[in-house]
Amino acid sequence: MTTLPRNLITDVDRERVRELHAEGKTRNDIAREINRSPSTVTGIARALGLSFDRSATAAATHARQVDNRARRTDIVGRLYGRAERILGRLEADRYTFTATTINGIESKVLDHVPAPDEKALASAMSTHLGAAAKLEQVDADTGAEGARSMLGGLAVALGVTTAPS
Repeated sequence: MTTLPRNLITDVDRERVRELHAEGKTRNDIAREINRSPSTVTGIARALGLSFDRSATAAATHARQVDNRARRTDIVGRLYGRAERILGRLEADRYTFTATTINGIESKVLDHVPAPDEKALASAMSTHLGAAAKLEQVDADTGAEGARSMLGGLAVALGVTTAPS
């Protein structure tokens, strides 16, 4: 059995590129499908007079970014909700304390939160709030206003004073 050199492009490769391109597959998808490099697929497509229109890719990327932003916003709301529920437990007049004893699992209603439980709940609340803050930062405006704020912070940290404008 004779094997072809790896870099030899066959008519089968060309036909598959034409078919997959017609199906709307991306260059990278086609490369994976025919087990060739993306640059090889680009060369085949160019020779066949095919192009990979970036506007469709850009629109899909933008749609995915909008969808991810909405998902992050939903997650942030849920994280704040969890933090609020934990805070509610910490501030409640009564706290149900559950422990495993020799008699099994027992619950007692206390008028305070035991210190180990308060520490664990406060830590969980802090984790939820920190995660929410990080997700909010992803979507924060990082334009000129953010740059001015950062430069102002640097000036304060360096002790630089500016003349009133």
